Amino acid sequence: MKRARIEGQAFVYGDHIDTDVLAPGAYMKRPIQELAAHCLEAIDPDFARTVRPGDVLLGGIGFGIGSSREQAAQALKELGVACVLAKSFARIFYRNAINLGLPALVFAEVDRVQPGDRLHVDIASGRIDNLSRNETYQAEAMPDFLLALIADGGLVPHLKKRFAG
Repeated sequence: MKRARIEGQAFVYGDHIDTDVLAPGAYMKRPIQELAAHCLEAIDPDFARTVRPGDVLLGGIGFGIGSSREQAAQALKELGVACVLAKSFARIFYRNAINLGLPALVFAEVDRVQPGDRLHVDIASGRIDNLSRNETYQAEAMPDFLLALIADGGLVPHLKKRFAG
């Protein structure tokens, strides 16, 4: 499976990170590259400049609350975020992330991870190795049908593949 194992730096935020912080309304009519450059700037002005492809974003309760804008997940993908781990997700954000091929795992032990920790995430099993602290955690595993969507790059590529065969 493509991108089943992720290794990257942890970016850790708190509870109730809403879609307006992920995809600020003032930039919604601009190209996704420009919108992504403002992702999370209201709480971390350096995020878009410092996140690197493969990095992991962690949030607390209610990650992605707010409007149903899929650009919130799209901005994270544009910046190269490889996975989002949170105590809980807003349902629409969770589905938008999966539909766009961005893994989103429910992870109750977010508070054990510090900003900058190096994480290895196996999205198929939910196993998270904190390489900085020599600790292992367990996120909720994703069902196989969602893993297949992720592996195919999201819902649209998955459906194209499914109906082409």
